[in-house]
Amino acid sequence: MLMKQVPEEERPRERLVHLGAKHLSNQELLAILISSGSKQESVLSLSQRVLIHFEGLSLLKDATIEELTAIKGIGDAKAVTVLAALEVGKRIHSHKPHERYIIKSPEDGADYVMEEMRDLKQEHFIAMFLNTKNQVIHRQTIFIGSLNASIVHPREVFKEAVKRSAASVICAHNHPSGDPTPSQEDIHVTRRLTECGKMLGIELLDHLVIGDRNFVSLKEKGYL
Repeated sequence: MLMKQVPEEERPRERLVHLGAKHLSNQELLAILISSGSKQESVLSLSQRVLIHFEGLSLLKDATIEELTAIKGIGDAKAVTVLAALEVGKRIHSHKPHERYIIKSPEDGADYVMEEMRDLKQEHFIAMFLNTKNQVIHRQTIFIGSLNASIVHPREVFKEAVKRSAASVICAHNHPSGDPTPSQEDIHVTRRLTECGKMLGIELLDHLVIGDRNFVSLKEKGYL
């Protein structure tokens, strides 16, 4: 049966859209990659022949372009598409994420951002999102400008924390003057963030004020 004769709801592409890729057979997934058959043969039939030729996916994953194009109905374009998809799968399977930075102390947190922040000419308020192992899973600039509790709103910090499934957060902002002494506004923002974090179950571990090669931890100062 040619593809145009196959009911729409049974076609691989439509089934993937409606059901998801994991519900498709190997034959159907390969048919999507191969894309088309011929006047004499449907793409599903061609895909089945390819799988039979390679005795399933275990041998197909190591196929060469010569082996694929030796199969009737598989030209260079189709072979290249299949090989590219196989290579992507191999790379995903073998990918190892870069080792994440671990923050165990205020010094670790300050070291992580110091070189980036100490020479900034404007105040930057950033958040570091950590997992349960205190590894940094994401860092984001939340606001640029003078720190103000009405502008640096907790929702901007914790919205991203929830999105990233973070267990905890460390905030940091710089003082362009180079003096990291916390202002009353710094303290006020810290307390608001601490309260909101407690309600959400996402702990604010610290708020660091970055100066020129020095810093202040508001946790160490007793403001958390």
